[in-house]
Amino acid sequence: MSPSQEPVFPEYETESSQTSKLIRKFKETPLVPIGMGGFAAVVAYGLYRLKHRGDMKMSLHLIHMRVAAQGFVVGALTCGVLYSIFRDHMGKPKE
Repeated sequence: MSPSQEPVFPEYETESSQTSKLIRKFKETPLVPIGMGGFAAVVAYGLYRLKHRGDMKMSLHLIHMRVAAQGFVVGALTCGVLYSIFRDHMGKPKE
């Protein structure tokens, strides 16, 4: 980018730390980090249960854990989108 051009999105061009970016994203869409945390929790639980799965086949156990992790993330994203729609359209006072 040449110095004479203005940035297209100036709020994204400013130098900021990773922590401030994460805090900003958490404020914009609070359910995405919750979905990421839930995904990590499901993976951790799956790894714990891997040792005590009994006579269940490994592939079947992994498929169940993958579906659970994906379901948690999709559910969190869906709730985030619904929250965003409500905040943008229903929460605003009519002018």
